[in-house]
Amino acid sequence: MQFDTLAIHGGQHHDPSTGAVMPPIYQTSTYAQEAPGVHKGYEYGRTQNPTRHALEHSIAAIEGGTHGLGFGSGLAAVDACMKLLKPGDHVVSTSDLYGGTYRLFTKIYEPFGLKFSFAPLADPAELRSLITPATKMVWLETPTNPMLNVLDIKALAAEAAKVGAMVVVDNTFATPYLQRPLELGANIVLHSATKYLGGHSDVILGLLVVADAALAERLYFIQNASGAVCGPMDSFLVLRGIKTLHVRMERHCQNAEAIAAYLSTHPAVRKVYYPGLKDHPGHAIAARQMKHFGGMVSFALHDDDLAKASAVVSKLKVFTLAESLGGVESLAGHPATMTHASIPKADREKTGVTDGLIRLSVGLEDVRDLTADLDQALSVLLNK
Repeated sequence: MQFDTLAIHGGQHHDPSTGAVMPPIYQTSTYAQEAPGVHKGYEYGRTQNPTRHALEHSIAAIEGGTHGLGFGSGLAAVDACMKLLKPGDHVVSTSDLYGGTYRLFTKIYEPFGLKFSFAPLADPAELRSLITPATKMVWLETPTNPMLNVLDIKALAAEAAKVGAMVVVDNTFATPYLQRPLELGANIVLHSATKYLGGHSDVILGLLVVADAALAERLYFIQNASGAVCGPMDSFLVLRGIKTLHVRMERHCQNAEAIAAYLSTHPAVRKVYYPGLKDHPGHAIAARQMKHFGGMVSFALHDDDLAKASAVVSKLKVFTLAESLGGVESLAGHPATMTHASIPKADREKTGVTDGLIRLSVGLEDVRDLTADLDQALSVLLNK
């Protein structure tokens, strides 16, 4: 099946008891057993839920995997990946990554004995230089959050495979519509389904996808034993969102491309970060690795000044100043004080996350209204 068909039908079956086209919301904590240990495949809601299973089958189908796992949040999915490791194991991670992931790595798992190295990883040789005999995992985001750097998944996965390290790719920004990391050599694909997969800013949920049965069994054990599963209502909402993912992503990408072009010529803007721009250092890789260039755009003002950045984002009217991304509505964020505030200032500034950086999640509104909104907000800098 082609992706557009998989998004609607992949891994899905009509409800066997009623014929319902959409999987029902099985809002139950337990299931009747005919005799001790004799049941219809479901025994307790943390371990199994039909609505969650429908979502897990769907995400596995559209990512080209064989097994999907649902969690209560994107960070709960990250946490499950960390539990595959043991004290002394080493993780190499891109240095430009979501602040919550960085916080989990450094504040929770480093004290438990895991070791982390952070680097841009734009060059596979850089990964090669960081790998040690203890390296068990390589952690990638691409495009990265919030600098929109593009990493060569295939080349980095090949380096990791030489030492038997598993590769995890956070595919939240791209979604499986634009990029399928398993086909490029990744072992685990992660999503904050809160974002584009849900698509309507009304759910918190995380997903993992793998194509290896043994790895899936390890993760299913962690999912059940740790208990950070997503509920049936949240599963239903994300499953509903996936069915329109392909349609929404086309418009997200179309609008983002126009916004990036507009910002590139604005006198108040120093630099625009968008993989679709020809001068983006990762443009060639993105063109090869992704179907389109995504709906996220970041830009830096001429002065890396917190007060000026705050003035701009506070003046927006169509864009909403808020955390998160990937909804139908356009959002603006200030990474230094919002999504990446947990990263020390010196570390985040090395990756480009300065006080003058603004991140946009470009939504589905008319792009003329979005451009006009940015124009009136940026005018606060030109009129002073």
